[in-house]
Formats: sequence, C-alpha cells, structure tokens
Amino acid sequence: MTVLAREAVRERRWRSEGPLDLELTLGPHRRGGGDPAWRKTPDGAIWRTSRTPDGPGTLRVLARGGHVDGAAWGPGAEWLLETLPAMLGVDDDLSGFVPEHDVIRDASRRYGGLRVGRTFRVLEALVPAVLEQKVVTGEAWRAWRWLLGRYGEPAPGPAPEGMRVFPEPEAWRSIPSWDWHRAGTEAVRARTVVNAARHAAKLEAAGGSADADRLLRALPGIGVWTSAEVRQRSHGDADAISVGDYHLASLVGWSLTGREADDAEMLRLLAPYRGHRHRVSRLLKLGGARPPARGPKTAARDYRSF
Repeated sequence: MTVLAREAVRERRWRSEGPLDLELTLGPHRRGGGDPAWRKTPDGAIWRTSRTPDGPGTLRVLARGGHVDGAAWGPGAEWLLETLPAMLGVDDDLSGFVPEHDVIRDASRRYGGLRVGRTFRVLEALVPAVLEQKVVTGEAWRAWRWLLGRYGEPAPGPAPEGMRVFPEPEAWRSIPSWDWHRAGTEAVRARTVVNAARHAAKLEAAGGSADADRLLRALPGIGVWTSAEVRQRSHGDADAISVGDYHLASLVGWSLTGREADDAEMLRLLAPYRGHRHRVSRLLKLGGARPPARGPKTAARDYRSF
C-alpha cells in the first residue's frame, strides 16, 4: 500500500484468484442511477463512499489486466483499502454450490464473475433497506438521494460531482419530521431508521450474520426481508434469502417450474441450495424467467403531497 502525499490518496493493487465482475459484485450497493454514494465513470471505474470506523472515505475501484486497482481518500481511506478484498468477495465460499437446474447452471456460467462481498457496515445497508420497505423502488431511491444530499457530507478526494458520504448515526437521529416528509418518507419508516441509529454501535459490533439477524429483528420495524437485505451486503451472507420480496417468489417459481410461487414454495424450491439461496436468487434475477406482466406497474406514491 502506497501513500501519495500530494493528493492525499492511498492505493492498493489486488488480484482475485478467480473471475471477478466488479459491477455485478458491487451493484447491490447501488440505490438507483443517481445514488450519491455509488457512481460508475466512463473509464469503467466504480466509486463508492462510506462512513468507516475511521471516518468518511471515498473509494475508486478499477479492474484491468487481471488485477484490481483501488484508490481511496479521506480519514477512512486505509480502512477501505484493507477491507477491499472482502468487499469484492474474497471470503465468498462456493463450496456446496451445485446447480441442479439448467437455468441456474447456465446463469452461473454466464455470470461467473459474480461474488457476494461484505462491507462490514450495517447501518449503511440498513437505512436504504428500510426506505425500500413496502414502497415502489423509485420512491425509496428518491428519498435516499434527498436525505444524503441534505445530511451527507461531500465525498473526500476527486470524487464525481455530487457524491456524498453516509451521515453519522447522530445525524439520522436528529432529522426532524418535516425533513422526513420532504424526503417522501412516512413516520413509520422514519421511526425505524431513527431507532436503528440509536443502536448503531451494537449493530456494527455484531459478530456473524446470525448474530446480526438476531439484533436486527429485535428492533421494531425490521423483519425477515429487511434483515436479509442488510446481511447480504454487510456480512456477505450468500444464504440470506429475501423472504417477503414483492417479486422474488414469482421469479423463482417461473424460473424453476414455469408457474407462480409464494414464499413457502420458493423456500421449498431453494432448499437444495441451502447456504447459497441468496446467490441463486441473484443468478435468477440476472438470467431467470420473469412472470408475464398482468397490468400497469404500481405507481409511486409521493408522501410529500400528503
């Protein structure tokens, strides 16, 4: 790891032992095309910001020539580079993953660079997951952009314009009700975020994924779906299947049987893949069969007009 004092940048070069697709691996951390914490630039680099244990940081990752080049800025730069391999799935264990369906076998070959990485940052994964509870995704992404624009700080270093760093827990706890309203987030989700921010230290200190699941689901407003969405990202849990997802059960059912499925049937179908059920769901999202459209999409609600 080198330090270039003139630009206060830290750099690291890392080589993955297997195929690695940066965008597929880091894509789950992106919350819409205008996410202030995630950008892809024309040169193929992916930029992320994070509130690390050492403070705010900006990370730039670029894959070329069989290796990954990472550059980071800010107080959290060194931490971001130290955890870069984990974020890119160095600990993702594929043992026991044996595709039993043609669609999964084909997708695993086509998207062989997909890895399930971990960021070690629970609250950063939790807040956007709560914003996405029971609403149209675009509505949640709009709230995420507004809140980071209002309460996040500018990204350190030469980050693309408009990038922001996830606010500290204290900032989330102090957001007044009228700003939640301006963001388009109703009181129930706002209270869930504020309460989780109060317990941020305990959540961040969680050991494995099972411990994090227990702590998360002990908080009001956080159920099976939200906990899974968090642990997929923070802990790299390849088995944390998003039970209760509005579309996932149908996708799994149509992909594996050609018919509709509910959550119970989805879990039955994915039972042979225990340990990798989230991995399988991601592969099916990329290469599976979607149920036929039966009407117009649900329109986004705008809580700001209520």
